Amino acid sequence: MSEPSRSRPPVPASVSEEAQAFLKIAPFPAGPKPELDDIDGWVRRVDEVNRQIAARYARTPCPVDTEARDIGGVTTYIACGPGVANDDTAPIYIDVHGGGLMNGGGPLCGHLAGVRAMDTGMIMWAPDYRMPPRNPYPAALDDCIAVYRAALDQRSSEDIFVGGGSAGGNLAAALLVRAKVEGLPMPAGLLLLSPEVDLTESGDTFQTLLGIDNVLTGSLAISIQLYANGHDLSHPYLSPLFGDLQGFPPTFLQSGTRDLFLSNTVRMHRKLLAAGVETELHIFEAMPHSGFGGGAPEDKEVRRAVRRFLDKHRRRPSDR
Repeated sequence: MSEPSRSRPPVPASVSEEAQAFLKIAPFPAGPKPELDDIDGWVRRVDEVNRQIAARYARTPCPVDTEARDIGGVTTYIACGPGVANDDTAPIYIDVHGGGLMNGGGPLCGHLAGVRAMDTGMIMWAPDYRMPPRNPYPAALDDCIAVYRAALDQRSSEDIFVGGGSAGGNLAAALLVRAKVEGLPMPAGLLLLSPEVDLTESGDTFQTLLGIDNVLTGSLAISIQLYANGHDLSHPYLSPLFGDLQGFPPTFLQSGTRDLFLSNTVRMHRKLLAAGVETELHIFEAMPHSGFGGGAPEDKEVRRAVRRFLDKHRRRPSDR
């Protein structure tokens, strides 16, 4: 799937000035991709994309210190926002980073966890899960389930939240599908921000918004092939949209009208509703994948909505 020749639509006046400025930014040049079996070439590409992501987020202040620990055999970055005690009184938020199933690991994982810790009022656990090209499926999901089991050893499931954006949303949702199969209790809530829940890329907006989203500029098919390593893309552990969602916890979903993954988000919402799950769906005008860069009023509104959801579903000390 290649980007169509059509031009992007005009930037609407219906969004903030900051959002308008972001929509005018040309996307990062994708550059040629290595052959599937060129492991060293993919390692170099991952390093370069991580540098691009780090440069973008370097503008986002992170006053929160992070600490890398071994949790369940997985390097996990721990971060606490203002006023959050790093002890057993605070809920744990397992934050599964995004990055197209290949990027966002290492120190970048820790930095992003620190940024997000400012908004949750919880202890952030960010698993630095294994990824392709050297560690394809099921390594990442194995790592996430190991960290979730470790959290259950320290907290009641009512004091654990799981969330992720983009590829992290895939793993967060797949984690709960697998946890259910393995008889583990569900967490207090699930947050899916523009989640990549359908690796078959069968949704409508994979076509209608191709070339419109200035963050996701094309199919992730090659990255998906590297991640899946020959496994069936429709399996619920790879595409949790196709899983049994009955018994899922309250779920927060977010996307935008220029987000290539809009179909992922709205289809997941309908699937959750059909399963009787309490859900919130937040769709933002003209927003591309992952928002407007963090500084726009719309991005701040997303963060406020996330915090309201977390506060609504977290237990108070008097309830324990």
